[in-house]
Amino acid sequence: MDKLEKKLENSDNVEEKILKAKKNGLLMLLVYFILLAGAILTIAVNGNIIDSGNYTSLNIVFLVIGIVFVALGWIMLLGLKLLKPQESLVLTLFGKYIGTIKGEGFYYVNPFVSAVNPAANTKLGQSGDVSDGIKIFDKSNSYQSTNKKISLKVMTLNNSKQKINDYLGNPVEIGIAVMWKVNDTAKAVFNVDNYKEYLSLQTDTALRNIVRQYPYDVNPHYQIDTTGDGEPDDGSLRGSSEIVARRIKEEIQKRVEFAGLEIIEARITHLSYSSEIAAAMLQRQQASALIDARAMIVDGAVGMVEMALAKLEENGVVDLDEERKAAMVSNLLVVLCGNHEASPIVNTGSLY
Repeated sequence: MDKLEKKLENSDNVEEKILKAKKNGLLMLLVYFILLAGAILTIAVNGNIIDSGNYTSLNIVFLVIGIVFVALGWIMLLGLKLLKPQESLVLTLFGKYIGTIKGEGFYYVNPFVSAVNPAANTKLGQSGDVSDGIKIFDKSNSYQSTNKKISLKVMTLNNSKQKINDYLGNPVEIGIAVMWKVNDTAKAVFNVDNYKEYLSLQTDTALRNIVRQYPYDVNPHYQIDTTGDGEPDDGSLRGSSEIVARRIKEEIQKRVEFAGLEIIEARITHLSYSSEIAAAMLQRQQASALIDARAMIVDGAVGMVEMALAKLEENGVVDLDEERKAAMVSNLLVVLCGNHEASPIVNTGSLY
C-alpha cells in the first residue's frame, strides 16, 4: 500500500479549478432567438431586393451573413449548460482542462468547450446509475446516455458478495455497501480512467485485505492479533462488525484519495460461511451452544441442590445422614438436568 501511494503521489496530479461562470444562459438563449429572427428578416428583405434587380453589393453581404447565421448559429446553443443541485461539469477546451462548474443554474460558456465524464455510462448496480441524460440511438438501435454531468450527491455502491478466506483459512461469503461521493471532480476525471470502476476494484481489494486479518468467530484455541498491536484480542468478523467496517472504510479511503473520492461510510450487508463448509460450521456452533447450555444447567442445578439441603438443615425439617444426602442430591440432579419431565416413583418401603 505504501508503494502504491508513492507511485500515485509521483504521478501527474490534476487540481480542481472552479469556474466563476455567470448564470446568463437564459439571456443568451433570448439573444440567439433575436439574432435568428433578425437573420431570417435580413434574408427575406435582401432576397426581395436582389430579386427586383435593384441591389448593391451591401445587400449581397447582408444576405450571405443571414444565411451563414441561420446555418451555423446553432453553435451558440452548445454553450448552454443547465445544472441541478449537487451536479457539476468538468470542461475542456481542445483537450485542455479549463475548469469545473458547480452549483445549480442555467449557464453559458464557450460553445467550443466539451464536458468530460468517462464514467457516464458505467453501471455498477448502485444509486448513481440513474441518469437523466439525452438518449440517442446507436448502430445497434439501443439507447445510449449522453449525459456528462458528474453527480456530487452521496451514492451507494453495493458490490457483489465475495468468497474470502478468513484468518483461520475458512472460506466466508461477505458483502459490503459503501456510501461515497465525488470530492474533487478533476481528480475523478483525469487521474483515473473510470472512477466508478476504480472505486469498485479498490473496494474489493480493501475488503479482502481486512477480512483475512479476522477469524469468522472467536476461537478460544487460537490467540489472534487482529489490531496489529502485538497483543491477542477477541476480534472477529461476526462479533466486531463495526470495527471491521470502520477499518474497511479507512482502507478504501486511502486507496481512492488519488481519484478525488470521499468514503462516507462502509457497512457489512452479508456475512456467512461459504456453502461448502456451512453445514459443518453450523454443527460446530450448535455443539458449542449445547455445551454452554448444559454447563449453565449444571451450575444452576448444583446451586439449587445446595440451597435445598441448606434450607432443610436450617429449618430442621429432616435429619439426613450422608448416604441419604447423596441419594437426594442424585435424584435432584437427575430431575433438574434431565431433558424430559420427571416421572416420580413413590417408595413405600424403607430406604434400606
